[in-house]
This record gives sequence, C-alpha cells and structure tokens, in this order.
Amino acid sequence: MDKIIIEGGKRLSGTIPVSGAKNAALTLLPCALLTDEPLTLRNLPRLADIDGFQHLMNQFGVSTTIAGSRPEDFGRVMTLAATRITNSVAPYELVRKMRASILVLGPMLARMGEATVSLPGGCAIGNRPIDLHLKALEAFGAHIELAAGYVKAIAPDGGLPGGRYSFPVVSVGATENALMAAVTARGKSTLHNAAREPEIVDLCNLLAAMGAEIEGIGTSDLTIHGVPRLHGATYRVMSDRIEAGSYACAAAITGGDVFLKHAVIEEMEATVQALRDAGVHVEPRPDGVQVAADGPLRAVTLSTAPYPGFATDMQAQLMALLCRAEGASVLTETIFENRYMHVPELNRMGAHIETSGRTAIVHGVPRLTGAEVMATDLRASMSLVIAGLAAEGETQVHRLYHLDRGYERLEEKLALLGAQIERLGGD
Repeated sequence: MDKIIIEGGKRLSGTIPVSGAKNAALTLLPCALLTDEPLTLRNLPRLADIDGFQHLMNQFGVSTTIAGSRPEDFGRVMTLAATRITNSVAPYELVRKMRASILVLGPMLARMGEATVSLPGGCAIGNRPIDLHLKALEAFGAHIELAAGYVKAIAPDGGLPGGRYSFPVVSVGATENALMAAVTARGKSTLHNAAREPEIVDLCNLLAAMGAEIEGIGTSDLTIHGVPRLHGATYRVMSDRIEAGSYACAAAITGGDVFLKHAVIEEMEATVQALRDAGVHVEPRPDGVQVAADGPLRAVTLSTAPYPGFATDMQAQLMALLCRAEGASVLTETIFENRYMHVPELNRMGAHIETSGRTAIVHGVPRLTGAEVMATDLRASMSLVIAGLAAEGETQVHRLYHLDRGYERLEEKLALLGAQIERLGGD
C-alpha cells in the first residue's frame, strides 16, 4: 500500500489552491437523479469518494462525462445525464465504503417513486444512524422497510404528498436527503431544526437553479414548495472549507505564511476564530484567505458543534496544531463518540494528549518527532500529516486511502508550499 514520507521542519510559504468541497459535491451529484436533463458540475474535486459516487450513479443508468480536464489541473467538470433511470437499487458493494451513498435515497424516491439502498459505510468514527433520514421521508409520505441490510422506500401513487418534520437533533445528511425528496412533492413540506452548514446552502442554491422553490435558505427552518419537475443546470461546487482549515493548520504549525486561494472566510468563521485564539493571523484577501504564524501558539478550549459552531471535521487537525501550543488545550467532541483514534498516533510522535470520554486534554510540547503512523479515518489522516510537517526527522503515514477520499492530491499541494513530502508505492 502507498505511504507518504514527510521530512519535517520546513516552513510553508506560498499559495495553495483550495479545491471544491467534498461534502458539498457528494450532495450535489445525486441531484442529477431529479431531472432527465443534463446537470453539469464545475470545480468538482478529484477524490476517491467522487469516483465512487460516479460509479454509483452509473449503476442507475446515469451517463457521466468529464470535459476540459487536464491531469495537471486541480478540479474537473462533470456532466451527468439521467435521461432514463434503469435501476433503483444501490448495492452493498458500491455503498459499503461511502456513507454519502445514502443520499441517493431521497432523489430516487422523488423521481422513481421507490428506492432500495444498502445501509452505508464510511469512516469508523462512531455511531452514525440513518434513522432521521427515514423519519423525515416517512413524514413526507414515504413507506419505509428495512430488511437484509437494505432500506426500501416507497412513495404513494402519484408521488410524495409532502409534510412537516422537526429534527430532534441537527443532522446534515438527513436534511439533505429530505430536501431532495421534497422538491418535487405534490404539496408543501417544512423542515424545522434543519442543518445550516454552507454545504446545505450550496445544495439549496443548486436545487433553486434547477427550478426548485425553497424558502429560508441558510436558516434552520426550510419551506419547500413542490414543483412538477426540475430542469438541468450548470453549477460551480463551493470551495472546501475543511480543506482550507486543514491547510491553515499546516501553515500555522510550521510558522508559515500561506495564501489559501478560493477559500471563503465567511464559511469557516468558527475555524478562523479558533486559529486566532491560538495566536494565528488569519485575514481575508481578494479571492482567498491569508494565514500566518510568527510567534508562539496559545492553548485553546472549545467544543465541536453543528454549524455555525466548530466543525467536528476540523477537530483532529486543530488538535495536531495544539500539540505545539504553550499550555494545555481542552477539546470536547460532541458529535461523534469515537473520534479520538488519532490520539495514540500523535502521542507516538511525542505529543502529550490525554482523553477521558469525549474530552481530550492536549498538553503542548516543545517538539514533535517523526515516526511511522497509521491513519484511522479521513480527518485523522490529515492530523498526522500536519504533525509530520512540524516534526523533527521523518514521518511515514500509512493507509492513504483515507486521505485520498477527501484531499485532492495533497502531497502535490503541500510541495507547492515548500514541504518535503512524497508518496511512495507499497509492496
């Protein structure tokens, strides 16, 4: 298997392009199922998860073409045409590695009146049930059956009637599935306590560009007026706020000065505040964000929370940065109960981190040392890379398939900033 080799201690400096958002792209792709006209998505990141979702769409009979894409470019343009859907089953072998596959349930139900989807997989970071997805669809009129590891959803004759659902807890994926199911329902649908993440706004904006009628975009109360049909569109995927935050941590831990091209500071305010609290300079610039660190890092105390709170997807990367801060930082993970699997690996590199339940205490250390480490999930992988960039000596990061799911050509981008990093093929 491939591994990344990092020779630490290099100060990062320069400009790095921020790719299209993985979490947004995986929500926009299934929108192609809602229309028989072509949907073209620009700024689509080159990621294993995107390729996996493309194969899933092909399984349904959706044609996909990639245009204007050179190997040396970041991002690409994909056109999806669901002129005729030939299959309404998402099989286990395609779904098991990618939790986002469950997002075909809503649009397939809306378009075909039924959908059968294998229970999803993804990173092993804790309990991630889909009960809220199913309850929202039931509230809109769907009949749900669970059998042999599959979810089968059936709409009444004539399509979903629409309805009202209030989420007991905020769920990004369930909000997305419910939105896609409701846009062509026969009546009005309302969602209360809906997720407000920028990726939800991106989905709403695409659906609106396809002819959907949605009120309350960007708020926790959404009203969807069902329309008879949607049409095709051309749409640019938003920039990846998690990738931008990850590279900001990489710049800061090396005492660097990096321009994050295409980053949108308004979409990453909680991350920016955490970095500023840690002593990092973060400033908006035309078409991007400037990140610089020229002094000692400071300890911080924070908890993950649904947007606009601090994203759970940034917890591991910030933890790596805080390993070099002065004093003790306290991080509390409120979203997933098993998201500290990177802690033993960081401690192998000389970090001093203690965990108790959902709380981690990060005691800053004067230096980190290179080591062989094993990635356990997507964001944990990036935390090890960030630590390796600042560590003395050589760090080897194994299990790169996690990184390839969410970071477009990571080693090439970091090399642009002066990092000494390379990918080596395994035996």
